Amino acid sequence: MKIDMEIYDQIRHLQVYEGLSQRAIAKKLGISRNTVAKYCNGEHVPWERKEYTPRNAPVITEDVIRFILRCFEEDATHQYKKQKHTAVRIHKRLQNELGFTGSESTIRRVVRDLKNKTTEAFVPLEFDPGEAAQIDFGTAYAYIKGHRVKLKFFCMRLCFSGHYFVKSYPAENEECFLDAHISAFKFFGRVPRRIVFDNAKVAVKEGLGAYVSKENTRYTEIKAHYQFSTSYCNPRSGNEKGLVENLVGYARRNALVPMPKVESFDELNAHLQDHCIEYLQHSIKGKIGTVGENFEVEKSALLPLPLYHYVPEKISYSRVNSYSLITFQTNKYSVPTKYCGKEVCLKISAMKIEIYYRNNLIAFHERHFGKYQKNYDIKHYIKLLEAKPRAVFNAAPVRQYIPKEVLSRYAARPDGQKLLLAHLREVNGLKETPDITVIPTHLKHYDKLIKGVTG
Repeated sequence: MKIDMEIYDQIRHLQVYEGLSQRAIAKKLGISRNTVAKYCNGEHVPWERKEYTPRNAPVITEDVIRFILRCFEEDATHQYKKQKHTAVRIHKRLQNELGFTGSESTIRRVVRDLKNKTTEAFVPLEFDPGEAAQIDFGTAYAYIKGHRVKLKFFCMRLCFSGHYFVKSYPAENEECFLDAHISAFKFFGRVPRRIVFDNAKVAVKEGLGAYVSKENTRYTEIKAHYQFSTSYCNPRSGNEKGLVENLVGYARRNALVPMPKVESFDELNAHLQDHCIEYLQHSIKGKIGTVGENFEVEKSALLPLPLYHYVPEKISYSRVNSYSLITFQTNKYSVPTKYCGKEVCLKISAMKIEIYYRNNLIAFHERHFGKYQKNYDIKHYIKLLEAKPRAVFNAAPVRQYIPKEVLSRYAARPDGQKLLLAHLREVNGLKETPDITVIPTHLKHYDKLIKGVTG
């Protein structure tokens, strides 16, 4: 029985000053004689407790312990956090494989104790101004033009000041990866001396973690141009870039909640950049001064920008088919019909595709990252449709550009084909010999087309 200080004082007083027996003290105070025996001679005191050493139940044998540890080792061989052994699953396997007869609660306690014993210790890190930045990609969702879109957002965080940059992209590929670096350098106005990140395939050709032996050609080019070095984290070691790991979650919870509703990635990225600038007023726990004040200290230690920025475009070649389409990564994009059968040059950036013939720009499109999509520019087909007007109501470029209800109004008129072609030419501002350099905004001119058919 545990007693308070008042009872302990009375037990000692009655024994020392009045010389009462243990039986008499117990009777007078109304407590157990065993309690009096424990405390009357001052051998034990109520403010000290012996450390409790839990004992394993008899059913927890060395074989059971080894089995549980093997389950931990098996989990460590893969990185799927949602497919690891729980205490319940381990208990079920012990019953099936070792004939274990103990309770589930016993296994839960043992699993908890073993995990506490195997918790990894981390070394606190400290960085000099300008020494390093950490980068990573996160995943989030936003509404773009009314559609819910899954996006990737790039994060770069300076290790000394904590200042950061975030930019969203439709995908996590080489063009987006390189463009993100350049955008971050422009935002900071300087370049960190070293960049720390994981083994992204967009940067690494061969090797793993600290043993990376070969980087992709274009990444070696951008490193040479901006003069930064790289450090690669080991697999499943997010603690090695904990600053940016925290930033990914912070940006998702703050800059992307509530889910943004925007018209374009440019609008979304302007919103994200505003959050980056606002963070300059933030104070990081454990650091003296604001992020902005520390960034001013760090800025002078960062590397200067080169005189011009690296161009992160990919070059590819394609032959225009008989439908006036070129193919890039399963998606098709239109060019003016006079280039059918010609080989053209594609300049692919993070967000758009430019198409050249003999160094002349003949078309450009917003880049798509799905599969087997066809992207038509109605301007490319108007002259061909004027030569083949009977195809106008079934032409795929027309159907992609004009909704069915508008087409049905034109089709109901005797002169519908001729009228539609005339209005398409007028709406797109085409002269007698159109030269395509601009793709119209999708669905932008419906009001004029409807006015044309009803006027």
